[in-house]
Amino acid sequence: MAPRSQLEISTASVQRLVKEEASYHSELQQQTQRIQRLEAETGHDENREYMLKQERLALEETKNVLPSLKQKIEESIAKLQGLLAEEGKKGLESNVEHINAAKEAISKARTAEREIA
Repeated sequence: MAPRSQLEISTASVQRLVKEEASYHSELQQQTQRIQRLEAETGHDENREYMLKQERLALEETKNVLPSLKQKIEESIAKLQGLLAEEGKKGLESNVEHINAAKEAISKARTAEREIA
């Protein structure tokens, strides 16, 4: 089996980062729901207060990860676009399958970016 090309590796990287970002946004929603549920509970026991504090901390940590992850995605897309341009210059020797996969990964990343914003 031939080693993977830089284009394939970069495509996989963009796909992984987009999936990771979606996971963090899902986690953000779940944490927000847990906080709302805990806040809605009546009574003031120590365990509830402790859990509320922990959930709020986790929520802040998740929010703090998103800006750097967004930056990584942008950098990965830029790198992939450069590799895509290089692959296109190869003419008949270029791998159309890899080019299409890279274009699709960029498209999905841009779509995810618009949906999240």
